[in-house]
Amino acid sequence: MVTEETRSAEGIPTKPVVTEHKQGLYYGYWLVAAAFVAQFVAVGGQNYVIGVFLKPMTQELGWSRSEFIFSRTIGQAVMAFAGFFIGAYVDRRGGRRLMFIGGTVLAVSLAALGSVQTLWQWWLLNGIVLTMGAALIGNLVVNVTLSKWFVEKRGRVVGFSSMGVSFAGVTLPWLTTVLVDAAGWRTAWRVIGLGALVLIYPVAAMMRRAPEDYGLHPDGKTDAQVAAGQGKVAAADFATSLTRREAIRTPAFYLIVLAFGLVTLNIQVMLVQTVPFLTDAGHSRGWASLMITVISIPAFFTKPLWGWLIDKADPKRLASIGGVLTSLSLLIVVLSVQSGSEPVIIFGFFLLGWGWGGLIPLQEVIWASYFGRRYLGSVRSAALPLSILISASAPLGSAMYFDRVGNYNGAFLAMSAAALLSAVLLQVVRKPKRAAS
Repeated sequence: MVTEETRSAEGIPTKPVVTEHKQGLYYGYWLVAAAFVAQFVAVGGQNYVIGVFLKPMTQELGWSRSEFIFSRTIGQAVMAFAGFFIGAYVDRRGGRRLMFIGGTVLAVSLAALGSVQTLWQWWLLNGIVLTMGAALIGNLVVNVTLSKWFVEKRGRVVGFSSMGVSFAGVTLPWLTTVLVDAAGWRTAWRVIGLGALVLIYPVAAMMRRAPEDYGLHPDGKTDAQVAAGQGKVAAADFATSLTRREAIRTPAFYLIVLAFGLVTLNIQVMLVQTVPFLTDAGHSRGWASLMITVISIPAFFTKPLWGWLIDKADPKRLASIGGVLTSLSLLIVVLSVQSGSEPVIIFGFFLLGWGWGGLIPLQEVIWASYFGRRYLGSVRSAALPLSILISASAPLGSAMYFDRVGNYNGAFLAMSAAALLSAVLLQVVRKPKRAAS
């Protein structure tokens, strides 16, 4: 049994008040499982199911595709605003309270979407309320937490936990399609809301801020191991951490924001637009939604591989490889849909999943290893508005492109070029050093 220790104004432990410490499974591994479920719920409810609802909702309610997608542009702005405060709070107090609040908000907003009648209601619920709930339980909260609990094993644990994102893609699009086709889109939203509530409360209760709060060491090192010098990497990571103010004064901060902003442009677009993109080309809704699963299966299974490679090799070089894979796969998807070759379409989406598999662990590890874990929430939250400024226009822009041109080809090719540019930018990033005080 442990109790939290006294903290300074920054939330940094000042003295241990651990009443009892039992050897056993390192608690950080329970947080990996909690992060898996949290990201499954947050990203699944926010991104992976929405494409299935696009056609039935726009056809029944008389909206254009760009009007429907505009809710996600609103959501990006909300995420930027919320994230700026969330990261600093996680640094000071941890994510448990945030996740209880966010889980409730997310579940209620998902269920309420089943009663939408007007466009402004859709924008309010999906764009603002749902996004706020997802932000409070999502990857900023859980990945900042994991980066405090793990240093030497950071790539592997973030790789495993982010499998929750891909698992949402493997399961939710086709399950949602079946549910919408069988019970209607209104009932489907309500069922998804109930499922989110059931899943998120238990994992919210598991969240803890940092290992030092409980007399533990990062990566599960024992006191004896740390005394023998095995905790030097974690100690250096903490000691050389940059504050938010120091981080935003470095070129690396902006290059990382730009590079990952460009390579992730395609994610929300593909999640929302893949089903209409393929059904417009004559494929069935079931087959089209299955392509989200085809992306998600390799993204799911390669995340541990990416995580293992990150801990063994240069994550910056690996991120560039991921950018090239993403760029090439988008090009293959566009050309194969134009030619009507279903095997090549499947290959293109499968390859895209390999590129996506590394994006979350690579991004989280690069941020944490370049700027340290002590103030990581604050640093990441400062980057979030800039990242979202880059990516916010992509879903709406692709929908507007469709409304004007009648297809998505040019928009998808532009995203391919952006991913390739990201691969180049990542090669010029240099790790910043904290100025001597």
